[in-house]
Parts: sequence; C-alpha cells; structure tokens
Amino acid sequence: MHRTFSATLLALAVSVASASSNPAMAADYRANPFTLTYAGAVEENVPGQLNVHPVTYTLNGLHIAANVYTPAGYDPGKTYPTVVVAHPNGGVKEQVAGLYAQRLAERGYITIAMDAAYQGSSGGAPGGVDRPSYRIEDIHGAADFITQYPGVDVTRLGLLGICGGGGYALAAAQTDQRFKTIATVSMFNSGRVRRNGFADSQLDSIHDRLRLASEARAQEAAGGSVVYSGDADMTDAQIAALPFEMYRQGYEYYWKTHAHPGSTFRYTTSSLLDLMRWDATDQIELIDQPLLMIAGSKADSLYMTEEAFAKATGTQDKELFQIDGATHIETYWVPQYVDAAIGKLGEFYGRTL
Repeated sequence: MHRTFSATLLALAVSVASASSNPAMAADYRANPFTLTYAGAVEENVPGQLNVHPVTYTLNGLHIAANVYTPAGYDPGKTYPTVVVAHPNGGVKEQVAGLYAQRLAERGYITIAMDAAYQGSSGGAPGGVDRPSYRIEDIHGAADFITQYPGVDVTRLGLLGICGGGGYALAAAQTDQRFKTIATVSMFNSGRVRRNGFADSQLDSIHDRLRLASEARAQEAAGGSVVYSGDADMTDAQIAALPFEMYRQGYEYYWKTHAHPGSTFRYTTSSLLDLMRWDATDQIELIDQPLLMIAGSKADSLYMTEEAFAKATGTQDKELFQIDGATHIETYWVPQYVDAAIGKLGEFYGRTL
C-alpha cells in the first residue's frame, strides 16, 4: 500500500536555516545534562516521568554508549514494547535518533538510541570507521543489550532506522528475527551513494575513488596516518553552493542548529572499500516482517526509499508513507513533519508490536 500524508498546516514552508533564529526548534547541547540537541529534550530525570538513562555495554570488545528512554510510569516489574533506534550517518544518539526515541517513549515504549562503534561516544580506533558490517552489528548488539533490560518484552521488539541507520536497519532485519517489525525514516542507502554518488552523480569516478581508498588502506597498514573523507569546514557560501538540498540542509543541521561535538561527517577513506561493494537492498527480500518506510515527498533522497520498498518483496505487510512537503533533513526536526512521522510510527508499532 502506498499512501501520502497531507495536511493544510504543512503548507507552511520551513527551512532548516530558520532554526538558527528560532531556538524552540533546537537545543544547545551545552545546556542539557544529557547533551541532547533537540527541542523538548529531557533535562532531568523525575520519578514517574519519562526518563533517559545513559548506559554503556560491550560489543566485540568495544564499549558502546547509548541512551535508554523509559516511559512515564515505568515499572520494571511490568513489560513494555521496545524499539531500537539507529542514527544517521554522521549523527549521534543525542540528535534526531534521540528525538524519535523520546517521542516513542512518550507513547509508552522503551527505546534505545546508541552511538555506532567507532563513532560518537562509543569506542573504537581510529575513530570514524564506517563499515556496513560494523553498523549492522551495532543493531544486533543493541538488541542483545536491550532485551536484557528490565521491563522489555522480548516478543515485542521493533526497529527504527533513520537516514543511513535506515539502510543498516534493513540489512540487520533480514536475518535478525528478534525484530518483529521494521520502520525507516528518510532511508539513505550508504553503499549506493558512496559507490555511485548522490543521485548517481559520480558514476564516472568510481574506480578513481576505489584507488584512493585502496591507497589509504595501504598507508594505514604500513603504519602511516589515517586518511579521512567527508571533513567539513565550509563557509555559508560554500554550503549554499552544494548541488543537493539534502547536503545543504544537512550542514545546517549538523554544524549549526543541532551541532554536537560527537557528530561529524568524517569517515576513514579506507571504509570505502567496504561501503562501495555494499548495498542496503541486497537480499532485502529476506525481510518477512511488517515494514514501514517513511520519507518526505520533496526529499531528493526519496529515490532510495522507493527503490528499497519495491525490492522488499518478502513481506506483504508493507507501506511507503510520504510526508507531504518535507525534505530529507526536515523530517529530523520540523515539528509538523516529526509529528506526522511519529503519528504514523505510533500507529504502525501499535498494530505490529
């Protein structure tokens, strides 16, 4: 089924840049004890109310930093449906992953948002390694941890992936049957984009970039310095000149309005050896659980969600839900669009968990 969300309130055009002049749309991480960057974030834990619990656990010898959100009235002696939330590329748990985790906790779910290994506050050296197998393992590891958490109903475990986390969520759910239902928001197919470029704009340079990645790995193996891609120190004019809206708005979100010291676009160039041979839609037909894919109707990344949705032939319970008027990054923070996504997620998880 394919449905488009529309509402007269969403006719209001909102730009990410406007968040700089409207602090209600974001929060300064330095003023929040949990360093959360989103508007309306938990500022203190109060008994009986929605609380956030910073936790750490070990995954393959690395410490993983995560936040567990528990709903108002949480009683560890009871059981609750639970959702694992995977963050975007370059993101951390304190940004949009935390926002969606908190909003779902407001609806009665236990949720966990974790920093990927080698990223954010999680362990792993060198920092910034971005290999699909690691990101997929992060999701399996979060399930390992949260299913041992007091109050979690292991028979009602859901998965939510946002942006790059959405592509990795699709991959993790192909084999991890602990996840009874899967949803994505603004899914980003990291392998396809690293290989072909955004909107297939770099098809003529694939082997040049593979050569650079191979040289970077050889340099690391020889004990040399680590080479990085995606470093960002751009002027407003340079940001405005970027060819894709997702990237223009992404720089505003990650470097200005919702900035966090753990968040960076930087990744090791050698990671491309793994990224460029991977694709989020490989074996996607293995998914037989209910699947909801959410994206903005004006997102220039929409083609990735549409392609994955069409290839997900293993489940008959699937829906592509477009938020009318939203771009990719606007689903991270614009109140009307987040409300639309959360409303749909609440309906979906309420039915499938």
